[in-house]
Amino acid sequence: MSKKVQYTLEYPVRCSPTILYEFLSTPAGLQEWFADKVDEREGMFSFSWNGSVEKAQVIETEIDKFIRFHWLTAPGDEFFEFRIEKSEVTNQTILVIKDFAEKREVADQSQLWEYQVKDLFHRLGN
Repeated sequence: MSKKVQYTLEYPVRCSPTILYEFLSTPAGLQEWFADKVDEREGMFSFSWNGSVEKAQVIETEIDKFIRFHWLTAPGDEFFEFRIEKSEVTNQTILVIKDFAEKREVADQSQLWEYQVKDLFHRLGN
């Protein structure tokens, strides 16, 4: 199995970091755009898509700044992260997503994130 590579996606978003963080870090918020059903217990999130369940643990978080998850089925050094940054030039809020994928699958995975983020923006009224 080839080693996965980390890739980063950035999306400008028109909403406050506080509201955006709610959509990135709470079961109710994530269920709006990321998965069909989301449950959380003591930092362990269960994400359901079409009846299959994947579990991820929160490994690091800073309120209104970022949240980093680790899939339980992934190697220990892999994670996916939602980070909220502010452009110093335009003062615009930027959603930064970091994830891992096989090198040949980065384009497909990026497209999947693009689809998910469009759903998020729709929920946010962007």
